[in-house]
Amino acid sequence: MKEQLQAGKTIRFNVNGSSVDLSVPATYRLVDILREELNLTGTKISCEVGRCGACSVILNGKLVNSCLVMAYQLEDAVVQTIESVSADALHPIQEAFLQGGALQCGYCTPGMIMALKGLLERESQPTKEEVLQGLSGNLCRCTGYEGILRAVDILANKAE
Repeated sequence: MKEQLQAGKTIRFNVNGSSVDLSVPATYRLVDILREELNLTGTKISCEVGRCGACSVILNGKLVNSCLVMAYQLEDAVVQTIESVSADALHPIQEAFLQGGALQCGYCTPGMIMALKGLLERESQPTKEEVLQGLSGNLCRCTGYEGILRAVDILANKAE
């Protein structure tokens, strides 16, 4: 396990391709660092206990709930947030969400997109069951999942 940070010790990690050197308390959470220190507010805070997926990011190639990752775990880490998904145009996942009507209030959307992105980085042709499993840690309170499932179908049809 990495040495726990003392107050004032600098951690170095990478966020969306940029190197970050930051001094925060060891008990500071990744979601707080993203939102409050780096002004990357696409990652949402909802349940704060890792149950809803609104704060999903990719950490060292693995999908995680950023509300459960502490600062001391970030030394030399690589973090991808929703802000990294597209630069100039919509990512195919974002386009599928738009076409499928999966955007209601939009609060859960960044976490859902990151969950799908993480899945597609591991498995380029996931089955519908794998997609549903990949999204299982992400809750939506508005859409009833119908639009999200349409977006998954749109995305799957583009991959074929």
